[in-house]
Amino acid sequence: MSGITRPNNKHLMLCTGRAFPELAEEVANLLGVGLVPTRSLTYANSEIYVRFEESVRGADAFVIQSHPAPVNEWLMEQLIMIDALKRASAKRITVVSPFYPYGRQDKKHAGREPISARLIADLYKTAGADRLMSIDLHAAQIQGFFDGPVDHLLALPVLVEYIKAHYDVSEMTVVSPDAGRVRLADMWSDELGTPLAIIHKRRDPNKANEVAVGEVVGDVAGRVCLLVDDMIDTAGTICQAAAALKSFGAKAVIAAATHPILSGPAPQRLNESEFEEVIVTNTLPISEDITIPKLTVLSMAPLIAAAIQAVFEDGSVASLFHGSH
Repeated sequence: MSGITRPNNKHLMLCTGRAFPELAEEVANLLGVGLVPTRSLTYANSEIYVRFEESVRGADAFVIQSHPAPVNEWLMEQLIMIDALKRASAKRITVVSPFYPYGRQDKKHAGREPISARLIADLYKTAGADRLMSIDLHAAQIQGFFDGPVDHLLALPVLVEYIKAHYDVSEMTVVSPDAGRVRLADMWSDELGTPLAIIHKRRDPNKANEVAVGEVVGDVAGRVCLLVDDMIDTAGTICQAAAALKSFGAKAVIAAATHPILSGPAPQRLNESEFEEVIVTNTLPISEDITIPKLTVLSMAPLIAAAIQAVFEDGSVASLFHGSH
């Protein structure tokens, strides 16, 4: 794209940080635009510097950044990019965060705790963002944390399309790994027209990432069980759930989740688990040193590109979900 200022012509400009440029490149190709040339540096003391190498004056700018570990580094880079766009007179700035950072800290569970998901929204706004776009927020109320339009995209249609193409849904039961994901599992059940089961568990509030699986509520014997969640982090919850389903007579167990965080022991746990297949999306990059043969990664780039195009043309993002949004 040229650096010439075109005050009378609305023009879309796509920027990306260094966390996952491959996703941004795929989105750019689908939109038929180039990524804004950007000089990004991390100094010896870990401070970040960003400069856009062509004019962004008057642009409708979209800043794509995924947030794998180290989350704080990539969040700070994105905030600095937003600030640079604002100071360079971009007309509108839309943050595209496929995986919303700190999304699990959406409410207070005890006294003297932060609500970090709200803080992130405030940081985006203070940096200069006009609009926010994300995929499968951990909690829907995060949409209310940002003072401006929020486009909450759903991975469900992409995942459901894959499931329908590769499995016989007539013998499938959708399973929620805990009570907190029942609404999500219910949406899956409606989309696939399958029965629903729930795994009841208890979590020790004093131990992070440790759960005790209880009983299975629903008929799973002889069924292909589809465990659904919004993310897989250390994979403890979902792997214990798979083992429980097998012990209750499930014929096969597969998993579908949007965000593959895959921290620490996750790859080993998934490789040793009862799952036949684990289906995720590319909202986060998966490290090259992680090998999980049963993992299938679906691209969210077409959905992100369609949403960006709809926002740019002042169209309806909700229409992308055919009434499910």
